[in-house]
This record gives sequence, structure tokens and C-alpha cells, in this order.
Amino acid sequence: MQNRMDMVQKQVETAIPFVARAGLKVLELQPGYVKLLMPFKGNENHVGTMYAGAIFTLAEIPGGALVYTTFDPQRYYPVAKEITIRYRRPVKTDATIEVRLSPEEIKRLQGEADREGKAEFVIEADILDTTGEVVAMSRGIYQVRAVGM
Repeated sequence: MQNRMDMVQKQVETAIPFVARAGLKVLELQPGYVKLLMPFKGNENHVGTMYAGAIFTLAEIPGGALVYTTFDPQRYYPVAKEITIRYRRPVKTDATIEVRLSPEEIKRLQGEADREGKAEFVIEADILDTTGEVVAMSRGIYQVRAVGM
């Protein structure tokens, strides 16, 4: 299982060149759980706070990471359908996001993707700075899609 999580970590951090350039880091991966960090350094904007696009990237990536940590990547892949974000405060530190899927939700997604070829799920999450302050709130609609269906 650790070898698989190492592969998922590499995928999350490097598969998309923009994400790799931004320096996004995986802090924790488990089936049904992902915690990611976007570093402040290198992602500053013209006024000295974190660039909104870097924060948005931190909000978008966890849905795909959840699919890869939870489902067999030979059989399923993620698709982002819609992402919304509400920026609450300027970000002047690294930022993190944590997302989870319950065992019941995982079972539902697996069954629906097997039957229908795809299954939709929603993730709502807070983005925190290093003091624990909520700096943004996100809502993503994702799909788990079965390969070849």
C-alpha cells in the first residue's frame, strides 16, 4: 500500500506541470483522506500575498488525489466538473487543505461507477493558513469515471 501511496504522491505533485512549478506538496495520503500544502514562497502576487490561482489550485487538486488514493487507478480516473472558491482573507503563509470521503461514500461511488461508468461526488473544504485561520472556502463537484466506459 505504501508503494501505491508513493506513486500517488508523485502523480499529485508532478503530473501537471503547473502544479509542479507551484510547489504543491502532499502532506498525507490515505484511502479516503488527503492533506495538501501550497507553499507561499514562489506563489506571491503583485501585492505580496499568495496568488489567487495558487489558492485555487490547492482547492482543485484534492478531488483527483482522493480518487487516486481510494480507487484502483487502472480502473478509475477523476474528472473535475465544477469548482467554486470564496476567498476570505489574504494569504501570507503556506496554506493547507484537508478532504475526506466516508467509507459509505466510497462504497456508493464504487458501485455507481461500476454500474453507470461514472459517479459524482462533492467536496467542501476550508483552506487554512499556518495560524489555522480559514483563508478560503471551496466546493468542488467531481466524478469518478470507469476506464473504458
